[in-house]
Amino acid sequence: MSTLRDAAPSTAGPLDADPAVARFQQLLRVPTMSRTNPSETDWPVFTRFRELLAELYPLAHAGLELELVAGHSMLFRWRGTTDAAPLVLMAHYDVVAATAEGWRHPPFDAVVEGDGAERVLWARGALDDKAALVAILEAVEAELATGLTPSRDVYLSFGHDEETHGSGAQAAAALLAERGIRPALVLDEGGAIVSGVLPGLARPSAMIGVSEKGITSLALAVQQQGGHASTPPKMTATVRLARAIVRLNARPFPTAINPAIAEMLRIVGAHSSGPLAAVFRRPRLFGPVLRLVFARMSDETNALVRTTTAVTQLSGSMAHNALAERAEAIVNVRVAVGSSIAETVEHVRRAIADPLVQVSVHQSSEPSPVSPMSGPAWQSIVDAVSAIDAEVLSTPYVQTGASDSRWFTGVSDAVYRFTPFEMSAEERATLHAKDERIHVATWLRGIDFYRHLIAGR
Repeated sequence: MSTLRDAAPSTAGPLDADPAVARFQQLLRVPTMSRTNPSETDWPVFTRFRELLAELYPLAHAGLELELVAGHSMLFRWRGTTDAAPLVLMAHYDVVAATAEGWRHPPFDAVVEGDGAERVLWARGALDDKAALVAILEAVEAELATGLTPSRDVYLSFGHDEETHGSGAQAAAALLAERGIRPALVLDEGGAIVSGVLPGLARPSAMIGVSEKGITSLALAVQQQGGHASTPPKMTATVRLARAIVRLNARPFPTAINPAIAEMLRIVGAHSSGPLAAVFRRPRLFGPVLRLVFARMSDETNALVRTTTAVTQLSGSMAHNALAERAEAIVNVRVAVGSSIAETVEHVRRAIADPLVQVSVHQSSEPSPVSPMSGPAWQSIVDAVSAIDAEVLSTPYVQTGASDSRWFTGVSDAVYRFTPFEMSAEERATLHAKDERIHVATWLRGIDFYRHLIAGR
């Protein structure tokens, strides 16, 4: 089985790999950590990153129009030769905060380790999401050097706060809407090229997100009389809250096979072997079996077929010997495609079954519409994947995490979530965690993907 690490070289024109990797390292060393409270963000670091981009990619900055959006996000326009609906390539340059504790290499040292095809670049942002941003700029710079003028406008939308608020991407989408621009294709971070994701499939798969789950944070709160911890009542605020959490955890949301997952299964089934291949090819007929299989196979597959909840924050008393007058839990909810925030809140209230536990919505975004799984926009991504490795099977899927692309669904019917990098399960687990890293060879192949997509080869 071939992988992107040993695939044939690109025919789109030579890329000098070592300088490209060196540029990537320089940008990874700029610690653009976004914070939930914007006043705590080191904004001069973000300015330094943008200044470094201008130094490293002079052709892109000379040949494309650049405007800052929402103070720090970048929106480039590369004018094409026709007035055809444009292409939008998205990425973000903010990263999740990190300290050196527990890392194999400090997160902002951008160390390359290993030799040949096994070279690995270790850094915060190596996957999420400077890998895509820098690969896009490498592709643009390389195509400009060949004298390319694209057949349609190409926009590069680079957000500054995807990890926190997404205000930059939201403002960029609003700006396009205000100007009457309706892109033919929007591509943001999302699925990757993976192996072994489903049983019976020997080929690596390009998991192209055609939708993403909704996201909301729910606050579960209990307010009652406080007092001294030496004489507690039978049902304290914290006990009532704990009971509510246990009840919610014991009542998972129902499973469903939505159209995107059904299409993914049909494609995978046509290229699979083993006992599940026939089941995958008939998702409507075998729906109950598939829902059960996905719910039990792994955490990732379970999240594809149902709304999920995770309690992420807890608060209670401010003193160790005082009863809490208010106990609160924050529940991070990822809403399944085909469901809604309203249905989610109703399920949570029924599961808890306690009117003394207040349920309130803090921030919400409904599930995204499902983008076309055939047609020109979809096919252009599939063709670009095939151009870098013909063995990779492109399939739709539903992205379980939130991305900036959700803000663009109002200006385009074809919004996809895919980064053209081969990632193992172990590497995917480093997203937002220690030891984030990427194989250098697969990052270089990703540049070729973007070159094919931009030039329409």
